[in-house]
Amino acid sequence: MTHYDHLIIGGGMAADAAAHGIHEQDPTASIGILGEEPTSPFPRPALSKKLWTDPDFTVENTALDTVGETGATFHPRTRVVSVDPGSHEVRTQAGGRFGYGRLLVATGGHPRTLTDLPGGDRVLYYRSLTDYRRLRVLAATRPHVAVVGGGYIGTEIAAAMVGEGCRVTLLHPGDVLGEQMFPAELAARFDALFADAGVEVRGGSKVRGGREGPDGVRLELESGDTVQADVVVVGLGVEPATHFLPEEVELADDGGVVVDERLRTSVEDVHAAGDVATYPDPILGRTRVEHVDNATTMGAAAGRIMAGSEETYDHTPMFYSDVLGLGYQAVGTLDSSLETFVERVGDGAVAYYLDDREVRGVLLWDLDEGVEEAKALLARHSRPADPADLAGTITG
Repeated sequence: MTHYDHLIIGGGMAADAAAHGIHEQDPTASIGILGEEPTSPFPRPALSKKLWTDPDFTVENTALDTVGETGATFHPRTRVVSVDPGSHEVRTQAGGRFGYGRLLVATGGHPRTLTDLPGGDRVLYYRSLTDYRRLRVLAATRPHVAVVGGGYIGTEIAAAMVGEGCRVTLLHPGDVLGEQMFPAELAARFDALFADAGVEVRGGSKVRGGREGPDGVRLELESGDTVQADVVVVGLGVEPATHFLPEEVELADDGGVVVDERLRTSVEDVHAAGDVATYPDPILGRTRVEHVDNATTMGAAAGRIMAGSEETYDHTPMFYSDVLGLGYQAVGTLDSSLETFVERVGDGAVAYYLDDREVRGVLLWDLDEGVEEAKALLARHSRPADPADLAGTITG
């Protein structure tokens, strides 16, 4: 059995940040990283953004040098099946055993899949560097790409594929693209942005399943309609990857691992960080955030804490996307069912999301500045009697 002072389960950006945090706090500590994927930690946002849109970004110059910079030992293609807190031991699907002094769960999530559409040569549940490399090969022939899902991955991949000269059909269940996140006027602009770029946006389309054949993929919709495409990319979000954890580890209602302000789970010497962790945010309350700012900042903090730091995790993360020349940033909850107030600011806009007690979220639409002001506003935990009184709060 191989033993490490600090063992990290997961091979993403939280794992990389944690290894750096451990090495920063204790350069002599041994670090092991167990990753399911065949590749070492890689900046996931680039997979659907700049690797497609910026020629200066390549896999080679974007890759993280986790092993070289931290001295960690990386074990690829290693799927963990159980953790024994009593013996401080992890077991893998291949029969391997790893001992640990302290353990970090940084597994992120597994893509949600369609029951009747398995992944294949032309069906990608887009998540990894392997997926990017495969899609890069497929896109070179300028195929008809059907994208399933109108969230971050779906919209970013649809934008990337139309930029590659592909015919793109974007299938999503809503009436207007982005309507669950954005106020109506911004959702309409978002939808039009894709249509104007040449994407066939098909709202009201819920995919039931499909079948991959030698000449492409046939998608079956709940309406009874079908869509024939050369390639299908599915982006339906992720489920927290916690299948291997013992029942002693407390899970939140959404499946995330519950941690305290020092990122400790309910089991001694087991921590969690990144997309998989449900943590007490100082502004947002207990929450789970699936975005890179949280993964890297929380991962680094977890590593330092595991290696002896007395700090707590007190960072409120932001999130962002860039599609077809539009960039947006946000803090908090973007839920269009909340009361919203939209203010035009320069060439962009600020959208405020309110419930009956406070401002819950802030969207910075096509604006470069304003994240810290948004955090300060949310931290007040109050709301004006008239949402229009928020005008001028954030100037971008």
